[in-house]
Amino acid sequence: MRIPAGEAVLEAAGPEALDRQSTRHFIMTVRTNSFVDTFYKVRSRIETWMNLELSRSLRYHKQQREGGHRPRDEAVDFDWTNQVATYTNRGRGRPPVSLRPGTVDPLAALYFTRQAPLVPGTQIERPVSDGKKMVIGRARVIGKEKIEVPAGTFDTLVIEPDLRDVGGVFEKSPDAQIRLWLTDDAHRIPVRVESKVVVGYFVGELTSIQGYPPGSAMNHGLPAPPQ
Repeated sequence: MRIPAGEAVLEAAGPEALDRQSTRHFIMTVRTNSFVDTFYKVRSRIETWMNLELSRSLRYHKQQREGGHRPRDEAVDFDWTNQVATYTNRGRGRPPVSLRPGTVDPLAALYFTRQAPLVPGTQIERPVSDGKKMVIGRARVIGKEKIEVPAGTFDTLVIEPDLRDVGGVFEKSPDAQIRLWLTDDAHRIPVRVESKVVVGYFVGELTSIQGYPPGSAMNHGLPAPPQ
């Protein structure tokens, strides 16, 4: 039996200026419902600012409120002039981390993946940094699958990210897994996510889409991926 736990919203906020650079701004918010709030309340907001080509991150911000854990207010500035990422949490910093060309943050990695060529049987690699460390993020394209979710029926590509170097709740789960289903078209809309972690198992499914006229990939905040 599945128990509704809450909702997650992905939003393309539109191009905006950051330090006199034109950027793309993406936001993810996560909140548990009133039932789950009674034992593990979650209110989180994650933002990323990327260059217009979606090829590297410029800034990352995460406000995290989860259960009884201490609130986090993390910010990472990607200084491409000096090739370093600088991390702060609630005003306390860490030594800068050296950047590799094309480095993206954890949320930006999703948007980079969505515009990459996705061929079943292949693997995508990209440098990923949360400002505390630098890793090579990897994701395998498992195959294709037609699935039905509350928002409709979709032909999808199935992606499995490698979680070995991912922090947070995943690092406490030696057998952690996550799978993503993206629409097999120019938009690559996330329609389903399944994850197994130390605190249990969850499934997220697309319930609605707003502001995305058919046939316009740019209205999804994304350039059309290579075909």
